[in-house]
Amino acid sequence: MTVTVSAKGQMVIPAPIRKKYGIRKNSSVELIDTGEEIVIIPLPDRDSFNASRGILKGVSTKDLIKSRRAERIGEKRKEKRA
Repeated sequence: MTVTVSAKGQMVIPAPIRKKYGIRKNSSVELIDTGEEIVIIPLPDRDSFNASRGILKGVSTKDLIKSRRAERIGEKRKEKRA
């Protein structure tokens, strides 16, 4: 896919690529110069990271271990049936 760079050095990332990689207004991308090409890497939204703070509030490590053990038991039962 070809894009044109403006006089200010700006370029437009085509909509299908933005949708595919979740690039929205004010998203950040990293440009990496490999010496042979430029690679554009979308960076995760800081808001989504900050929004996830506290989602496990009130859940102890023991609760998580208990839940994982129950999942494992269910997985083993499915394996035996197969």
